[in-house]
Amino acid sequence: MVMQLNARRTDDTVARQHLMATAAVATLDELEQAVARLGRPACQDLRAPEIGLVMLRGRMGGDGAPFNMGEATVTRAAVRLETGEVGMSYLLGRDPSRARLAAVIDAVWLRDSALVETVFLDPVQARMEADRREAAARSAATRVDFFTLVRGED
Repeated sequence: MVMQLNARRTDDTVARQHLMATAAVATLDELEQAVARLGRPACQDLRAPEIGLVMLRGRMGGDGAPFNMGEATVTRAAVRLETGEVGMSYLLGRDPSRARLAAVIDAVWLRDSALVETVFLDPVQARMEADRREAAARSAATRVDFFTLVRGED
């Protein structure tokens, strides 16, 4: 029984990480539309959106000694729904409204993950996949296949 509970927590953790990663790249319009479709749930700010800095660290070759590469701005927010779920978000950049909306979506996901998947994750992932296909098509148009060139050795 303990093993099953730990496996479920791991699956939930992975799913929530996926939600947070998707929210981090969603546009303001996508976040606003999702919150509107979720019924604009009433919530209070536990941590009003605030902007700060994080230190970015790197490693040469992936296994070298760590070094400080620089700083990046992040915006974080935390909200509590009237039903008690607490949502939070950390986003790269300076966008308090996106951070708050992402936190609201996270909180609603804790209550009804299937609804958030339908209303938010599926549309954003479809847009991201379309963007990837478009970028791949643009780069494929400039691709040169050197094996089809005629050589002057005949």
